[in-house]
Amino acid sequence: MSNVLSLTTFLPILGVLLLLFIPKDSKGVLRNVTLVVTIVTFLVSLIMLTGFQSNADFQFTENVPWIAAGPFIMRYNIGIDGISLWLVILTTFIMPIAVLSTYTAVEEKVKEYMICLLLLETGMLGAFISLDLFLFYIFWEVMLIPMYFMIGIWGGKNRIYASLKFFIYTMVGSMLMLVALIFLYFKGMQAGITDFGLLQFFSLKLDPATQIWLFLAFAFAFAIKVPMFPLHTWLPDAHTEAPTAGSVILAAILLKMGTYGYVRFAIPLFPEAAHTFAPLIATLAVIGIVYASLVAMVQEDVKKLVAYSSVAHLGFVMLGVFAFNVEGITGGMIQMINHGISTGALFLIVGFIYERRHTRLITDFGGLSKQMPVFATIFMIVTFSSVGLPGTNGFVGEFLILLGSFGSELRWWTVVATSGVILSAVYMLWVFQRVMFGELDNPKNQKLTDLNAREIAIMVPLLVLIFVIGIYPKPFIDKMDPAIKKLVAQVKVSSVNAQVIPGIEQSQLPAGHVPIEQMPAGQSGMESAIPAQTAPVVNSHEVK
Repeated sequence: MSNVLSLTTFLPILGVLLLLFIPKDSKGVLRNVTLVVTIVTFLVSLIMLTGFQSNADFQFTENVPWIAAGPFIMRYNIGIDGISLWLVILTTFIMPIAVLSTYTAVEEKVKEYMICLLLLETGMLGAFISLDLFLFYIFWEVMLIPMYFMIGIWGGKNRIYASLKFFIYTMVGSMLMLVALIFLYFKGMQAGITDFGLLQFFSLKLDPATQIWLFLAFAFAFAIKVPMFPLHTWLPDAHTEAPTAGSVILAAILLKMGTYGYVRFAIPLFPEAAHTFAPLIATLAVIGIVYASLVAMVQEDVKKLVAYSSVAHLGFVMLGVFAFNVEGITGGMIQMINHGISTGALFLIVGFIYERRHTRLITDFGGLSKQMPVFATIFMIVTFSSVGLPGTNGFVGEFLILLGSFGSELRWWTVVATSGVILSAVYMLWVFQRVMFGELDNPKNQKLTDLNAREIAIMVPLLVLIFVIGIYPKPFIDKMDPAIKKLVAQVKVSSVNAQVIPGIEQSQLPAGHVPIEQMPAGQSGMESAIPAQTAPVVNSHEVK
């Protein structure tokens, strides 16, 4: 299907239209229709997975005229490669689970809540598939609105504060990115680029100062979304106050917009600036890993503990991405998926227990394994996944990240970051011990019921993926490998060719020549096998 991307992205909008004709009092119908729409969207997205060819090209592309206003030309230009494929699948996979988690958690304004969920899905999918900078920005902003309302209307007692903080942080970053997009477009016009097509801008030559300022604008917007230290302060509040489905989507998908933004936009558009700022970003990532882990250890609210764990885990992703080698970026991409599965599952677990006890304080629990053995088993598996136990998905991503970053110029950053692996085991196993074991002496806890069939059905797909990725990650890596190798070659060629080799003029070098002595440290055998001339910048008109 040539239009499978558009169909997948806008099916949720069709669901919104259906919901408009359903009475708001028919809560069961509203939930069921939304669930069916998200399941159908997931099934349609699997067409992409089965038809995806393991190469570095963008596939399922659509490129048609959209807006032409004076010098500004925007096109509906979409497509996916191995980098965006799994993030699209993750989005469509998580959404039915998020909807199913609302069946008993949301009783007020159900119709509006379901509409927000479907609008959010379209916004997230659109951002992952956009190959037009302006189109990407539109979808980037669309995501903001439904999440703002989900936190502000259906959140906890401090929901207004949390939603405003989320909105302000994100909007500040978005405005900076918009200014950078407009400036970049005018630079492109001077070079003969006629629209906002992303792939054309990869070949645009910018002077170092311009690259630095544009990179900073993009990087700041994406750093807020990750979120990176010290721009992370909105996340614990948003997670703590958001309803369960909102927290699951925020952790599983929305935060990946930041890390994906670096891989798809900031690094390939401004490679020299990315290399310049790599030590700074790695430093902030490592600080985030250690700081968030230490803060998580002292949390009394289990949901806030999980929120701080997200900051630490995504710090690892950033460390892998800025290693600029195949292993590091592959680990970062895998860990994006793993974090969505494991942390999304943790927020669901917190939601299950909150619905029963209406408290998230760790001190209010104890001995639940005796009363809820199925819940305890699932919680244990997800905990092991979160701390990266071998055999679970978390181990694969963290190992590749540490392997790639240690083999790069970020070796000493990696040494410090490994402490985060130990700290994550400390706070996760400690919270598991305090909640699950000990004496069941609280009368309210003695009346708790174990997970029902719906809740088990929610968790089973996540548990399956935890073990599938942990035991046999090859199919996931194979799909993304060509695109990652292309990205690594492109970024390294650009950064190296920008350097001046003492005693030799750049004009004297053969086209595409990259001297070995100028190669950045940490190049792996896989990367060195990629000749510089095999990584041309693909023009948007050449993408089929």
